[in-house]
Amino acid sequence: MLLFALPLAALAQTETRELAGQLGSRSALLVLNASRKPDGAWQLSGEYLVLPTLQRRFLDGEASPEIGVTTLREGASAILFGHEATGELRGTWRGGVFKGTRYAPGGQERERFEFSEEFPSMERYSASVRCEASEGGYKSTLAYTVDAGKLQAFDWRSHAEPGGHICAVTNLQQQARAGRLSFSADGCNVTLRELGDYVWVAADKCSEQCGANGSLEPLLVDRRGRCRLLRGEGR
Repeated sequence: MLLFALPLAALAQTETRELAGQLGSRSALLVLNASRKPDGAWQLSGEYLVLPTLQRRFLDGEASPEIGVTTLREGASAILFGHEATGELRGTWRGGVFKGTRYAPGGQERERFEFSEEFPSMERYSASVRCEASEGGYKSTLAYTVDAGKLQAFDWRSHAEPGGHICAVTNLQQQARAGRLSFSADGCNVTLRELGDYVWVAADKCSEQCGANGSLEPLLVDRRGRCRLLRGEGR
């Protein structure tokens, strides 16, 4: 999830970043993966989520290596090649901010957008959550307690069929991070970010806790403590 506070060329070969912002008048979350090309440009792929409606759109494109000119083709499928585009995001990505204009497939201007890697502080966040979400043969259960930004308890598990693939993440230690709550154990990292009416919960580098073919897919937790599962298309 792209850290453009530094020059693109200074990034690692592969980066993943989350950004929050506005798409027209609607709040949205942008999640992108970046891979560096031989010419120094960055190949980008991912998606954005419109939070009021939880509508998802998938993205693919590239960013220039120096001035941050960025073009992302948008579609309703994670595989954009051979599918009709639903729009295009064109703009610049500098200083941790991606802003520009979203265009219709025919080139008409639809709306302005602006996303930033800066998220609201969660140092005062308090909640006791216990929720469950499922889709197809995949089931996720999440339970955590946070008091004034301090982790009290955490338990996140998943089970996927066929195959009975499981994940279990517990006994996390809190890490100091700005604009989020960050917990880790044995190389597994879990992040909570505030997104208006939701809290975004995502895991990274947790393969050892999941075993073969297990996964912890991101969850959105609403103000009532209910969670919604967001799985990659085709899973």
